[in-house]
Amino acid sequence: MDRSKFLDAIIENAIDGIITIDDKGFIEHLNPAALQLFGYIKEELVGKNVSVLMPEPDHTRHDGYLSRYEHTGQKHIIGIGREVCGKRRDGSVFPFRLGVSEIKFSDRKIYTGFIHDLSKEKANEEQIRTYTEKLEVKIKERTHDLVKLVSELEIAKENMQALFQKEKELNQLKTRFVSMASHEFRTPLSSIQLSASLIDKYASKQDASNVEKHTLKIKNSINNLTTILNDFLSLEKLEAGKVEASAQFFNIISFAEEIAEEMQMMTKENQHIIYEHKGLTAEVYLDPNLLKNCVINLISNSIKYSGEDTLIQFNSILKDDELILEVKDNGIGIPELDQHNLFEPFFRAHNTGDIPGTGLGLNIVKRYVGLMNGTLACRSEQNLGTVFTLTFPFGYQLTN
Repeated sequence: MDRSKFLDAIIENAIDGIITIDDKGFIEHLNPAALQLFGYIKEELVGKNVSVLMPEPDHTRHDGYLSRYEHTGQKHIIGIGREVCGKRRDGSVFPFRLGVSEIKFSDRKIYTGFIHDLSKEKANEEQIRTYTEKLEVKIKERTHDLVKLVSELEIAKENMQALFQKEKELNQLKTRFVSMASHEFRTPLSSIQLSASLIDKYASKQDASNVEKHTLKIKNSINNLTTILNDFLSLEKLEAGKVEASAQFFNIISFAEEIAEEMQMMTKENQHIIYEHKGLTAEVYLDPNLLKNCVINLISNSIKYSGEDTLIQFNSILKDDELILEVKDNGIGIPELDQHNLFEPFFRAHNTGDIPGTGLGLNIVKRYVGLMNGTLACRSEQNLGTVFTLTFPFGYQLTN
């Protein structure tokens, strides 16, 4: 086989398309693979400008590429190769890898283009890209779900920690309750037992003054026990949600004077309760029962924690938009260290000593005030006295 036939056989049987054009861009030859790629028969393309196989913008620019190369020698594809798109006979476009070589003869030169179809590779790339995008979406979804799950676990962890803390506080509360109850109940009961025994002794001797003294001690001890039990019952009702505020109109001056007169009977020697009202009107809209419980509790504390020969100031201040009640004393005061725990149940300041009390009163007062949408504040300095301030805005809805 001569060299010419050998080369022809290679070209005609090549898998990739091969096209030769002259220096003007006109097609001279195409192998079967090229014809199959573009969907033409040889007679439809030979002698045509190769740009017929190109989509825009290469279709319009191709002659300019050749002309520029002829004049400047600047290669656009020749000897370089790149990915381009071809246009089939049916108008469809497909990608291929194009390599162009320049062949010079003595009287002319031709260009040979080698075309490797990239349709399958591009389809595979597109499939991979699609799969990648889907995978990224899945990863985002799973990441979002994972973040959500982690967040939920964190919330659950915080809730568990809160529950553990609540359980710890409850156990501490129970411990304080048992300690307080055992002490507070034992003291008045021991006093009652002792005084009752002494009454028998003094009664047989007809010692009326000592009988009266110990009878008074028994009454005071019974009052202390009654107060303790009332505090327990009030706390139980609050915890069970059985306490509701029921507002009505009433005269705050008459209300306060009645309480001051009633509490004066419980004062120590030469203790005096001074009531004063400021305001042009006296009509208020609150729950009188809850409010009375609050005021009595605060005045009782002032009596209990103040010495003899002292004044307890009880003020009501009625403005256009609020009612303010104040209870002031110059008693033992509350240590600054204890003030932030003041309204916790069963909490008692460290300077109360042997003065009886459950540590429930202020907690109950604060919760009653809250049911009436009011606020409770305290200012105190040890050994200089305490001021409790109750503030109730007008035009509110009662909290059930």
